[in-house]
Amino acid sequence: MNRYAFLHIPDSNYCFAKNEREVTVRIRTQKDDLIEKIFLIYGCKYDFAKKQYKKSLEKRFSDSLFDYYETEVCLDDARFVYVFYIIGDEGSFYYSEDGLTKEYNFELGFYNFFQLPYINSIDVHKSVEWMDTAVFYQIFIDRFCRGDFDKKDDYINLHWGDIPNPKSFAGGDIKGIQEKLDYIRGLNVNAIYLTPIFLSKSNHKYDIEDYYSVDPCFGTNKGFKEFVLQAHSKGIRVVLDAVFNHCSEYLSQFQDVIKNGRSSKYFDWFIISGDNIDKDKVNYETFAHCSYMPKLNTSNHEVQEFLLDITEYWMVEYNIDGWRLDVSDEISHDFWRAFRKKVKELNPECVIIGENWHNAYPFLMGDQYDSIMNYSFTKACLDYFAFDKHDSKGFSDKLNEILMRNKESVNKMMLNLLDSHDTHRFFSQVGKDKDKLLSALAITILFMGTPCIYYGTEILLEGGYDPDCRRTFDWDRDNWDMAFMEKVKQLLALKKDRIISKGGIKIYAKHELFILERFLDEEKIVLLHNRGKDTENINHFVKGKWSFVFKSKVEGSMILNNGFAIVKKQEVKYEGL
Repeated sequence: MNRYAFLHIPDSNYCFAKNEREVTVRIRTQKDDLIEKIFLIYGCKYDFAKKQYKKSLEKRFSDSLFDYYETEVCLDDARFVYVFYIIGDEGSFYYSEDGLTKEYNFELGFYNFFQLPYINSIDVHKSVEWMDTAVFYQIFIDRFCRGDFDKKDDYINLHWGDIPNPKSFAGGDIKGIQEKLDYIRGLNVNAIYLTPIFLSKSNHKYDIEDYYSVDPCFGTNKGFKEFVLQAHSKGIRVVLDAVFNHCSEYLSQFQDVIKNGRSSKYFDWFIISGDNIDKDKVNYETFAHCSYMPKLNTSNHEVQEFLLDITEYWMVEYNIDGWRLDVSDEISHDFWRAFRKKVKELNPECVIIGENWHNAYPFLMGDQYDSIMNYSFTKACLDYFAFDKHDSKGFSDKLNEILMRNKESVNKMMLNLLDSHDTHRFFSQVGKDKDKLLSALAITILFMGTPCIYYGTEILLEGGYDPDCRRTFDWDRDNWDMAFMEKVKQLLALKKDRIISKGGIKIYAKHELFILERFLDEEKIVLLHNRGKDTENINHFVKGKWSFVFKSKVEGSMILNNGFAIVKKQEVKYEGL
């Protein structure tokens, strides 16, 4: 056995409470190490020497380097302590805070056992229940649909359907989205994530000058309230984009600093080098290198209170269902902890989704976000479908590695996406291959977490990098591929199944076949993806060149292979592949 590969960290993604009496425990080993069995020996810390329980762990996940063994334990006592007992090719060992040892003295275990000293209910990272069955639809508001033709529209400089540039305004608004709520619900979508709605001079509204006002290009505060009411009446949640890392140079507080320098009472709201703002030298911190977006000092208590008041206003007055947090990894942990307390006090079911493009574990320990936009999943799908960087095994390894970064409650709420307003369109990245897009969508739906579809995916909207990924929605139905859209609808409908919304997950590869299983009790839903190279071994099972989704022991399986047929199948066995 490779003793250097063993890893366990208590009170982390390797040991976490699912509730006050149920704990998940993981241990990492070298991939394909010669291990016969791993047991968890556990008990209460005050009588561990005299009374111990034993439970085996199963190898449930594997990535390119490691295997991960896991088990769940139901406790009678919230004071949980434990060690591992490992049987391998070199004999048997204990694994504790002292590492691997041949012997273990339970009488002195209080010096070196692993522990969760006490499971306090407030520390348990609880899932937002509605996220289990949520399917998100992200809308870049200016480009989706115009509904208000009475508003002042001299700002519009892009003819609907033309290719946008960074300064383009097309006229989309909240009333337009409201008019299309039935269309959106008809896609089997039940949550909308809106890019910022607040007063701003840009088309994207990420440089906000008034956080309390809906931008007139998009509508009014009253109109937004009506939109939320209408969305809720149709079973659709609404999540807003919180831009708290930076603001517009026209924010009144920043304008006061420009005017008064260090004598401004808002001087410390920003991070400035010198006594006065120098717009030419840009002697203040900004978003990226954008001088018109000064960075807010979220270490400042007054700034925190300002942003928390904004948070409360939109939650209380408009009853929104969640926040997507822009550039969230550049904001202080201290602020996000205060933000979470405020949000969850107002509404425990309000979801908090960070925009972190990388491993965000420090933000996902239960005291800050609920989840993130899962761009690691996006990149894995691109590497598999677009860039040919991963084969089926490499793809399954990467998805497993992503799952092992976080606790189960976080994985269940991850916003899994193929593209967004900040990326190339996935359809364009895969060379406008409809089969690849459908396959990737199927994986997005079945992967653990919450799928998010970028507006226009269902009509095969194309686009390169920003701003080309922000094209207008084509509402001419004669231009739609209705057969493709129907497949998308049927895929999104799968998220309603309890096996996907509540079940476990297993991901692996056999030959060149990628396999993703979701399971609950005695039932499974299985997705198979064939890269089309190993037809001899799998032609008897997967006909066509891409995917097969089926539900065992339940009639109504789904074959996705160019024809998207529905077949009846009681049970399928594939262990012999």
